[in-house]
Amino acid sequence: MRVLRLAAAGLLASAVSAAVSTYAVASPANPQNGVDYATLAQPQPVQAAGKKVEVIEFFMYHCPVCNGLEAGFEEWVKKQGDRIQVRRIHMPYTGANDPEAHLYLTLEALGRLGDMHEKVFNAVHQQRIRLNKDDAIVDWVSKNGIDRATFLNAWNSFGVQIRLRQLDKVIAAYKVESVPTIVVDGKYVTSPGMIHESTKTNNPQEMFQGTLQVADALVAKAAAAK
Repeated sequence: MRVLRLAAAGLLASAVSAAVSTYAVASPANPQNGVDYATLAQPQPVQAAGKKVEVIEFFMYHCPVCNGLEAGFEEWVKKQGDRIQVRRIHMPYTGANDPEAHLYLTLEALGRLGDMHEKVFNAVHQQRIRLNKDDAIVDWVSKNGIDRATFLNAWNSFGVQIRLRQLDKVIAAYKVESVPTIVVDGKYVTSPGMIHESTKTNNPQEMFQGTLQVADALVAKAAAAK
């Protein structure tokens, strides 16, 4: 089992799940490499076309910090508009057959992230539904607007199975050790954990704001280089 260093001391689940639409004033206005963000020694290929900047969020559905960041991250993405192209990658917490990562990839293959992604977070963190086993996931989606046979066809498809088994290599290539982590332009990495270390704040909202503020600067830096 992968041990994740979520880093932000004092991040109790109840606090992290608080609304993040209103941010406190905090964090790095002038982010520093090696402090507020890191630069990968081996940049990874990007999928963004033209002058768009690729932004990847590494996350897990059951992670309370990911849940806490989600609303603010969605708002940030909307504000970025056409400047960025966003991808999400679910860390395979339990290994090559991780049920949550499998769920995400299946929803992605079905084109159902738009209406189901937020529902999954809500089910796990608000309704306290345990979606950590294959059968539980299939039962849940079949009760939430997706035909069981359609879901299982995608779940068992060659494309989804291959991508699921490649996740560990992807995680290793980006040097991701905790979630949530944001990677900009295949090379710049930041996270609430890094902001906790750089600002010494234990306030979840300040960590989230700081992470997105650094992401702002990294998108601008990457865009200027294109």
